[in-house]
Amino acid sequence: MEGALNTLSEHGIAKTSARTVAAAAGVNQALVFYHFGSVDELLAAACRYGAEQRVVRYRDRLASVSTLTELLQCGRELHAEERAGGHVAFLAQLLAGAQTQPRLAPATAAGLKLWIDEIEKVLIRVLGSTALAAFTDPAGLARAVAASFVGLELYEGVDHDGAEQALDALEQLATLANVLEELGPVAQRTVRHTIRHTMRRTSTSRAVTDEQGQQGAQNPASISRRKVRRSK
Repeated sequence: MEGALNTLSEHGIAKTSARTVAAAAGVNQALVFYHFGSVDELLAAACRYGAEQRVVRYRDRLASVSTLTELLQCGRELHAEERAGGHVAFLAQLLAGAQTQPRLAPATAAGLKLWIDEIEKVLIRVLGSTALAAFTDPAGLARAVAASFVGLELYEGVDHDGAEQALDALEQLATLANVLEELGPVAQRTVRHTIRHTMRRTSTSRAVTDEQGQQGAQNPASISRRKVRRSK
């Protein structure tokens, strides 16, 4: 497993083979096929193994988070440690490989879900007693956080300052959320009312746009005629 993780992180999925993995692990390459059947199955098992090891490592730290600011700080620490250890490079290679090798997709998704589940627990706990609880989807937000984490790790490889700027922007949002929590009851009710009104308006606008899109797809000729009449 470790041989597969190291090979994929250092050489990329294009150069990962039974021979290179066996060389990294110091074993005969025939053992790869004996135990796993194929290189893809080995990589899938290594993905699950790697994700389990990393999640266990950080579980207690995540469990101690009580605010969005603390969650962001924890994320910064994980960001630095995971990048230094090459673990995000491994996950990124699997995500890239899954685009052309479907057998890698379920294991890669399962590995990511281990992270998502832990992040979702934190978000439910942190947001549960806040004014934002009624307006957020912890499950969806956890997926967005996990995807952003991987994206930022890759982005930092080409633009370190840009990645830091993105993290700073997230910290500003966390600070804003903390400020909302410090407001008095009247102010918080006003904020909730404003958020509800904005969300309803956005939902209505999206529904109208979707309906127009469906109508256009069903009858493109009528749209063309309307455009001609407007142009006249």
